[in-house]
Amino acid sequence: MMIHIRHLYISPGHNFFGHHERPAGDHPLLEREEIECVAGEGIRHDRFFGFKENYKGQITFFSSEVFEELCRELKVKNVSPGVTRRNVITAGVDLNTLIGRVFTIQDIQFEGTAECTPCYWMNQVIVPGAEKWLAGRGGLRARILTSGSLRVDEKPNS
Repeated sequence: MMIHIRHLYISPGHNFFGHHERPAGDHPLLEREEIECVAGEGIRHDRFFGFKENYKGQITFFSSEVFEELCRELKVKNVSPGVTRRNVITAGVDLNTLIGRVFTIQDIQFEGTAECTPCYWMNQVIVPGAEKWLAGRGGLRARILTSGSLRVDEKPNS
């Protein structure tokens, strides 16, 4: 199984997490070419770094194929997959198959812990109906088992 990395994102603060019945936050989403994964802690400089011991969402993944299908079916244009607020946008893998498994990307080991269940915020940042459409394919939460850096894969024809 070859997992490709298309985009990497971090944010210094929470825009949706903990904002139930309050307005979304306005923390920037920062796209990076490389992020530092710290075993047991999370992604350095991300909002969930050191959040709590053994946290199941130290890093999150989302499928570029799922996002492209959502955009086609719901007629979404000019929206970045970063709006999902997942850290790693992947290609080449059904992320749900990694729940409960240890897997490796670029020499870093992760443990898939749970689906990233989509919430009502998806209807605001993508399009009404996105939350329902994403049910069962909202991404993957994982623990970081070994430290290292993840990098965006070289783009084809670059």
